[in-house]
Amino acid sequence: MGRRTNNQLPTNLPQLQNLIKRDPASYKEEFFQQFNHFKALLQVFQFNPALYEKNFVDLVLFIAQVSHCYLDSLKDFPNDLINILKNYGGLLHPDVRVTICKALILLRNKSLLSPADLLPHFIDLFRHQNKQLRDFIKTYIVTDIKNMNSKHHDMKQNSALQNVLFTSIKDNNLTVAKASLDTLIELYHKNIWKDAKCVNVIANCCFSKHAKMLVAAQKFFLGTEEENKDDDSDNSDSDSDGETNGNVIKELSLANRVNKSTRKRKKMLDKTKRVVKKSKKSNKPVSFNFSAIHLIYDPQGMAEKLFQLLEKVNHRFEIKLMTMNLISRLVGLHQLFVFNFYPYLQRYLQPHQREVTKILLYTAQSAHELVPPEIIFPVVKGIANNFITERNSSECMCVGLNSIREICSRCPLAMDEDLLQDLTDYKSYKNKNVSMAAKSLIQLYRTVNPELLKKKDRGKPTEASQEFRAKLYGELDAKDFVPGAECLNSSGEEDDSDEIDNKDDDSDGWIDVSDDEGDIEIETSEDEEDNEGGKKKNLTAQEAKEKASHISTTRILSGKEIEKIKAAQLAKQIKASKPKRFQKNDDRMLAEAALKKKETVSINDIERLYKKPRNNKESRLSTIMEGREDREKFGGRKPKMNPFASKNEKEKRKNKAFAMIKPKIIQKHKRSFRDKAAALKRSLVKKLKNSK
Repeated sequence: MGRRTNNQLPTNLPQLQNLIKRDPASYKEEFFQQFNHFKALLQVFQFNPALYEKNFVDLVLFIAQVSHCYLDSLKDFPNDLINILKNYGGLLHPDVRVTICKALILLRNKSLLSPADLLPHFIDLFRHQNKQLRDFIKTYIVTDIKNMNSKHHDMKQNSALQNVLFTSIKDNNLTVAKASLDTLIELYHKNIWKDAKCVNVIANCCFSKHAKMLVAAQKFFLGTEEENKDDDSDNSDSDSDGETNGNVIKELSLANRVNKSTRKRKKMLDKTKRVVKKSKKSNKPVSFNFSAIHLIYDPQGMAEKLFQLLEKVNHRFEIKLMTMNLISRLVGLHQLFVFNFYPYLQRYLQPHQREVTKILLYTAQSAHELVPPEIIFPVVKGIANNFITERNSSECMCVGLNSIREICSRCPLAMDEDLLQDLTDYKSYKNKNVSMAAKSLIQLYRTVNPELLKKKDRGKPTEASQEFRAKLYGELDAKDFVPGAECLNSSGEEDDSDEIDNKDDDSDGWIDVSDDEGDIEIETSEDEEDNEGGKKKNLTAQEAKEKASHISTTRILSGKEIEKIKAAQLAKQIKASKPKRFQKNDDRMLAEAALKKKETVSINDIERLYKKPRNNKESRLSTIMEGREDREKFGGRKPKMNPFASKNEKEKRKNKAFAMIKPKIIQKHKRSFRDKAAALKRSLVKKLKNSK
C-alpha cells in the first residue's frame, strides 16, 4: 500500500493556514518554507508570465491569508503583487490576474494596503478585455468605499479617491472611462458620494464624443436606471399613506350612509373623494433623481450645450429623444430660457412622427411660467392644427388635447381666448375620449384663468373664484399677510367652532381623520352658531384682507391655526358662493394638504384614453392564444394512482377516430329492450361491487 502524502503538513496549505492563524509562532518554520518556495516560483514566473502555474496561484492566496501574522517579513509582499500587475498585467493568464486581485483585496481588508495605493492599479485593469474582471473590480471598489464611509467620512481620503476616478473618466480609453463612470454612478446611487462635485463630473460626460458615455450620463440624470434598493422605509411610508387615504374614503362613505341622504351631501362626498385622490397622487415619489439635477452648477449652460449637441451631432433617434428629454427637464425644473428649443420640437409634432407622444411629453415638460407667450403659443397652435382636426382619428385628437392641457397647466399664458374657445367646443364631440379631454381642459382653466372661458363653461362660482385674479407675464404675487388668516379669531383665543351639536335631526355629521399632511375634517351642518352664540358677520374682500393682515402681523400662528387656514383656503375652492339671503353660518372645514405641483409629466397623462377602445378580432385572438400557453386542459380529471400507467379503454375511446367506433355505437342503438335492461343490471352490480 502506497504512502499517503496529501495530508502532510508542508504540502497541505489549507491545514497549515488554519494552524498558523491559531499559533503563528509554532509554525513559523513551515511558513517560511512555503514563502521561500513562493519566491522561487516568482522568479520562474517572470520568465513566462502567460503560463498558469497552480502551485504559484495557491501560494499567493495562502500567503495573503496569513500575511497579518508575519507583518515584518511580508512588508514587501503587497508591492511584489502590484509590480506583477503593473509590469505583466496584459500578459497574465486571466485566472492568475483574478487570483492576484483577490490576494490584494485580502491585504486591503487586513489594512495592509490603503485604498489610495490600490485604486489606481485596479482602474488600470479596466483596460484588459475581461468583462468578468471589470465587473468584479467595480463591485469591490463600491463595496470598499462604502465600508470605508460606514462609520465616519474621511474627507481627505474621499477627495483623493474621487480625484483618481475623475481623472480616469477623462481617459482616452473608452473602456476605462466607461467603467469609471459606471463606478461613480453606482457610488451615487448607494448614497456614498452624493455631492455636487460628483454630479457635475457626470454632467460633463453628457457632452462626450462617445455615445456609450453620453447615454450612461444622460440615463443617470433621467433616472431610468435608478434602483430603489435602500428605499424600504419610503415604501412602508407610502403604504401607510395609501392605507390612511383608504380609511378617509371609508369614513366618508359611512357618514354619508348613516346621515340623512340628500343630493347635496352626495355631491360633497364625491368632491371630497376627488380631493383625497389628488392628495394620494401628489404624495407618490417621483421616478427620477431630482437631487442630481438640482446639484448642477450651471443648468442654463448645460441646457444650451445639450441643445447645440442635439442640432449638430447626428446621433441615433433614440439618443436624440433622450437628449430632448434631459433638456426639457432642465428647462422645466430650473425655469430656463432656451427659446430655440421650442421651434426645434415643433418640427417633430406631426401625427405620423415616430414616438410623437414622447416628444409631446418633452414639450409639456419644458413649459413653465416664465416662457414668453409669443414663444410657446406657436407650439400650442401647431399641436391644435396638426392633431385636433376631424380628419384625424379620435385617439390622435385626444392626445393633442391632453398635450395642450399639460402645457397650459405649466404655462397658462400659452393659450389665447379664441383658440381656447375653439378647443372647448369639442366637449360635445361624438367620441367620448375627445369630449372628456376637452372637458379636462375646461376644468383646468376654471382654476387658472376662468376669464378666457365662455361664461357657460366657467362653472358654478366659488369663493376662491371670486377672489381669483389672473397673473400677467412675469408678475409676482407677493402678499404681506397670510391668505386665509381672516378665518381666525382676532383675540387670539382658540376657536371652538369645530364643536357641533348633533341633537338636531337635520344637522349633518363631521368626520375627523388623521392624515400625514394634516387633519381632514368634513363638516356639513347647515345651522350652527359661532363660539360667541351669535351670527358671524360676512366680511367684504377689503375687510377680510385687513383682518388677515392684522392677525399675521400681531401674533405668531400656532400649528392648529395654520392647519385651520389651510382648511379654510381649500373650503373656498369647494364651497359654492351663495347669494346673501341664502348665506348661513356654515363653516365647512374641508382640510387637505396643499397639493404639490407635479414637476414631471407622465406619458399616461398624454396617452390617456377615457374610454377603452374596442378590440378587433386579431387582438382578441392574440390575447386568447397567450392565455392558452402553459395551461392545462379544462375538465375534471380523476387522478391516477400511478401517473406512468397506461390508458384504460375509456380514455382510448376518446381519442379514437369516429370511423373506428361507429359500428359499436350502431350496434348499441339496435339492442332490444331486454338487452338494454340486462346491460344496465350488469353495470349497476359492477358499480356496487366497486363501491364496497
